[in-house]
Amino acid sequence: MPNPPTIKEIARKLNLSASTVSRALHNHPRIGLKTRLQVQALARELQYEPNQTAIFFQQKKTFTLGIVLPELSEAFFSAAISGIEDTANKSNYMVLLGQSHDDATREEKIVGIMKNHRVDGLLVSLAKNTVNYAHFEMLRKYNIPVVFFDRIPDMQHIHYVAANMESGTVQAVALLLQQGHRVIGMINGPEKLIASRQRTTGYRTAMQQQRLKYDATLNLPTDLTREGTRQAMQQLLSHKRKVTAIVAFNDYVSQDAVQYALEQGLQINKDICFVSYANLPLSSYMAFPPMASVEQYPYQQGQQATAILLDILSGKLPQDDYQQLTIDSRLVMAPGR
Repeated sequence: MPNPPTIKEIARKLNLSASTVSRALHNHPRIGLKTRLQVQALARELQYEPNQTAIFFQQKKTFTLGIVLPELSEAFFSAAISGIEDTANKSNYMVLLGQSHDDATREEKIVGIMKNHRVDGLLVSLAKNTVNYAHFEMLRKYNIPVVFFDRIPDMQHIHYVAANMESGTVQAVALLLQQGHRVIGMINGPEKLIASRQRTTGYRTAMQQQRLKYDATLNLPTDLTREGTRQAMQQLLSHKRKVTAIVAFNDYVSQDAVQYALEQGLQINKDICFVSYANLPLSSYMAFPPMASVEQYPYQQGQQATAILLDILSGKLPQDDYQQLTIDSRLVMAPGR
């Protein structure tokens, strides 16, 4: 297989310097029109293509953004990626994707690989068990900015875009209270996630607004696995107070909870009701969708997180001018409810 043509080869054939050829290929005004046309004609004849690696080295950019997220298979993160790609492509950036599969060690490894591939910046949604943020702090040394979205770390000096889980939870619990439910369970996420703590705050606030006592034994953290959800359901259904409604961490958790309730002989939306988060499109195909779900706007989160990152990379935004954007969530009723 022949070697691809180079600037040096074009220069030799035309008896010009390599720097003159390079300038001619870029239509530099200091190179005469005749020379520019000769160089460009020979480049087309030889099917010359620019060495992108050399260009990136010269510009000190690869025009690549790294994305690190828990699971691509989740519709929420697929929508977020669409927002990221649509925004990145408008600025001629490509994306490099890595899945942590909700494992902190894998997440750390992916971040290291992204650094070694010289991505210009990172967009990150944390793994559920990430508590050490050293791998993100390390990127400062390499001048690689990071913007977090959805699942954000408990750090002060960061850029992030996230949905307001507290207000969405207040809406969800308020709906159930309006429908007459008084013993409401919550299948929450890992306690280390900020979003889980926001859900707890929203749950407590909604109860207090109706002058009802918040019962912490009805708010159970889980690891977001099917088995974790089933264990939480077992605890809630055996609680000394009869639980008639449950707020689930997301639509996937809700469906695992529904399945367990059916196995126990309960009638959905009669013996027990569910509300959830994420408002995923797949809900319309479920036999027993949650009666309502909190919209978290994943596309917009990805879109706005990418816009912040591109502003940093273009110099429009100083890296230490920390942008922290919270999008209001909204409770969406299931069709026909």
